[in-house]
Amino acid sequence: MNRAFFPAAGAAFVKSLLVATLAVSGLASAAAPAAPAKADAAKGATLYDAGDAARGLPACASCHGAAGNSTISANPKLSAQFEAYTHKQLVDFTTPARNQPVMTTYAKMLSDAEKRDIAAFLAIQKPKPGAAKNKDTVELGKKIYRGGIAERGVAACASCHGANANGIPAQYPRLAGQHQDYTVAQLQAFKGGSRSNSAQMTTLAQRMSDQEMKAVADYIAGLK
Repeated sequence: MNRAFFPAAGAAFVKSLLVATLAVSGLASAAAPAAPAKADAAKGATLYDAGDAARGLPACASCHGAAGNSTISANPKLSAQFEAYTHKQLVDFTTPARNQPVMTTYAKMLSDAEKRDIAAFLAIQKPKPGAAKNKDTVELGKKIYRGGIAERGVAACASCHGANANGIPAQYPRLAGQHQDYTVAQLQAFKGGSRSNSAQMTTLAQRMSDQEMKAVADYIAGLK
């Protein structure tokens, strides 16, 4: 049909199409989530070192040590950990996937921006080295870390966490120098189901014995 015979109808159609297009575009723009504000490591340092007494929030340093270098074997070293990973764990503590009485309480007190600020501060801290303690099992730990346990489908830890346990940013955490006790506790938590925020780690931990967990944790403690 020739549009020339219906000039008014044709113009109205074009106008309505333009209005509809702009409306959809506007809705798309409104629905797009705002990007999070850039993390402020200086604010993170203040929260980490001093907490917030007004909210009953203690200093993170009281458990995790100055600059994230915990001296308590049950509490993880956090220095030099990837910003995205630390932030994710703080978020996970507020969910059933990683419910831990102390950390869940404090993580719920922090805003998302504060979680990001603390993570940014810890990411730029210099880690202090650890050391393997059990010479009788360090070779077993080395074998598992580097080569896995093929007959049980346990992948080499190094395949995700790196040859020296320095991790892969935003994907797999840095493990080098971590306390043996803490690493074993997390592997057992994955195995038992009390920590369920990594299906991959749950599967691998379920295929490992307690002795193997302790051996690989000890080996990791000595990596730099």
